[in-house]
Amino acid sequence: MEPIQRSLQRWMKDHKQFQQRFNQMKQDVLRDEEVKNLIASHPSLTEEAVDRQLIKFYEYQSQSKNCEKCPSRDECINILEGYTPEASVTGSELKLIYNKCYRERMREQKRKQESLINSLHMPREILEASSERLDLHDPKRSEAVEKTVHYLESITDELPSKGLYFHGPFGVGKTYFLGVIANKLSEKNISSMMIYMPEFVREMKASIKDDSMNSKVEAFKSTPVLMLDDIGAESQSAWFRDEVLGSILQYRMMERLPVFFTSNYNLKELEQIFTTTNRGDVEQVKAQRITERIRQLSEFVKVDGRNRRG
Repeated sequence: MEPIQRSLQRWMKDHKQFQQRFNQMKQDVLRDEEVKNLIASHPSLTEEAVDRQLIKFYEYQSQSKNCEKCPSRDECINILEGYTPEASVTGSELKLIYNKCYRERMREQKRKQESLINSLHMPREILEASSERLDLHDPKRSEAVEKTVHYLESITDELPSKGLYFHGPFGVGKTYFLGVIANKLSEKNISSMMIYMPEFVREMKASIKDDSMNSKVEAFKSTPVLMLDDIGAESQSAWFRDEVLGSILQYRMMERLPVFFTSNYNLKELEQIFTTTNRGDVEQVKAQRITERIRQLSEFVKVDGRNRRG
């Protein structure tokens, strides 16, 4: 009999504790201003109806309605993270509908914008660049800032046919301008593709083996905005210069699709680099053909100032 008595005592104790917790929950729920207003505006929510649905009322009361109880989106306290409850009453039944909170909508918008920036070997810092972090106090960068802002302000439903060619010494922040422009374009739902040129050359060579080169070249040709970072730094071959880069630039020139560039060289210096291939061949006419396409596709912007990589 002793085990049965102990089991009965434990059951009674647990039942008492449960009743206490239930009563405390009910008091907390009924003290809530939103719950009180809900009950007051719906006479069908009698005490019996509330008791019968107390768990649902508790769910509504305990959730964050406007993210006010959540430190951040990643620390959302709600049952459905990123969603807030909206209460409605049908007859004497309480119904809860969960809608996306404003933080979740912001997160989805950010992901959508990030998905519009396709990157081939570009650092995260560049992909997260913002105009707010541009150095506006260095007079040697004023032209670059002015041209960038002017370009972004000129964007309407139709993109300008010319991009910008940022050129200047190592480490002055030329690539950062590309990131700023790409992010601003994504806010306007305009897709862009950013390519680091030395990696681009290696990518194209590797693509020959798996027969993916043509599809990749087509993607570079047709993306709404193309950005070529550090042009002139890659090991140059006649094949890449003429068949890949030349083909892409020619298509975009004919279709009036903008291209942005960064380089350590001005156009005259770049032409000299393109003139001599990695085999030592000198082909000035073909080099001029490339630089002329660049001239048609972009406006030249000098970037100077201190080395920011240090």
